Amino acid sequence: MIKKYKKGDEVIVRTGKDKGKVGKISQVINDADKVIISGINVSKKHQKPSQDSKGGIVNKDMPIHISNILAYDAKNKKHSKVGFKIVDGKKVRILKSNGENY
Repeated sequence: MIKKYKKGDEVIVRTGKDKGKVGKISQVINDADKVIISGINVSKKHQKPSQDSKGGIVNKDMPIHISNILAYDAKNKKHSKVGFKIVDGKKVRILKSNGENY
């Protein structure tokens, strides 16, 4: 699979309960084609107390499949697909909406 999204990229959610929300990718799970976006797709986890942490209900960011997100173009304030282009012999990611580097 071609790596279109990387840690730190700003993306917008296309489907689900958080549709339309914008966030930054905090982790990429390559083998499952999923990403974790901070503050999006949050679920409650009941955590048992241990020596390291206090027990209770904790909010946890859950993974979202890559097909359910798109790159966010902050300049135009809309979503865009990610493409690739060869510039000076290097392959770079670009936004399809305006052709700028991503």
